[in-house]
Amino acid sequence: MAPMVVNLILGWWLVAVSRAQKLPRPSLSLHPSQGASLGDNVTLRCHLPQPAAWVRLYRYQNPTYIEQKDNVQDMAEFSLTSIKQEDAVIYQCQYQGLAPAGTSQKSDPMELLVTDHRYPPPGISLSPKEHVEMGSNITIQCWNKDYGASFLLHKGGHSAPIQHQEPDYWGTATFTLFGVTPADSGTYRCSYRIGGCCLLFSPLGDNVTLEVIPRPAPPGVNGGPSRNLVAAVAGGCAAAIVIITVSFLLVALRRQMQRAERPGATPRSPEAVQFQVSPGDSEGLTYAQLQAVTPSTHPPTSSTTPEPPIIYAEVGTRGPR
Repeated sequence: MAPMVVNLILGWWLVAVSRAQKLPRPSLSLHPSQGASLGDNVTLRCHLPQPAAWVRLYRYQNPTYIEQKDNVQDMAEFSLTSIKQEDAVIYQCQYQGLAPAGTSQKSDPMELLVTDHRYPPPGISLSPKEHVEMGSNITIQCWNKDYGASFLLHKGGHSAPIQHQEPDYWGTATFTLFGVTPADSGTYRCSYRIGGCCLLFSPLGDNVTLEVIPRPAPPGVNGGPSRNLVAAVAGGCAAAIVIITVSFLLVALRRQMQRAERPGATPRSPEAVQFQVSPGDSEGLTYAQLQAVTPSTHPPTSSTTPEPPIIYAEVGTRGPR
């Protein structure tokens, strides 16, 4: 008989545990979300995925609940009035479902950070300077030798600290931002946790401002690869046009010279072309002097009349000496 009773109890417990594991976990939020100071009122809200028979609020790792709300549909509120030093702890909530029945797991922990204005704010410095190029490494130091147990780095626009750091022997914490980008621009401040008890923190100290400047484009880069490609194509086309034009002129000149050298050849145009061949130079080259003469019925003018243009072109070479 006894073994049967034990088996029944064990079976019931396994069923309860299985059901509890299937229930979605609740979530806990703090209002106001940015924390509070000693003496303020805060509200902890436990959000449920389904109706619950009861909802309980716990301190972290404490099996005894602080407060319970019954017959909750989707959210239970727990108010803390005139908060004291011992209220600055971590909280969790849990619920018992109706359908399916069972007890859920506890929510993720929620820290209640409380500011104690009786303590002085920390000092802060930024190096190497406030205006830096993208990719630089920045160091922010915070200090308070007398009370600092651990330091938190805050950035404007963020409700939660972005980094925390333990201080060195002289009470200074060093935060490093590696390879900063424009997204790291903004204002930064520090606070420190007061040693001895709970989640008590100092007021925020003065701020420093960081401005990250994008790096300029390298010299000679105008418009990027696409523009360079267009320029290269245009340059190639221009060079090709020049080569074709020069080749055409040389061919035309050679044909004109061949016509003039034929016996009894008459020019097709009214212009006559005379060839004066000068003797070869010391390099064994022969030059042709091309003189364009335009026939005219007028008598010769005075000696002040400008001479017609003379064109020199290489028409042949001597053999080796």
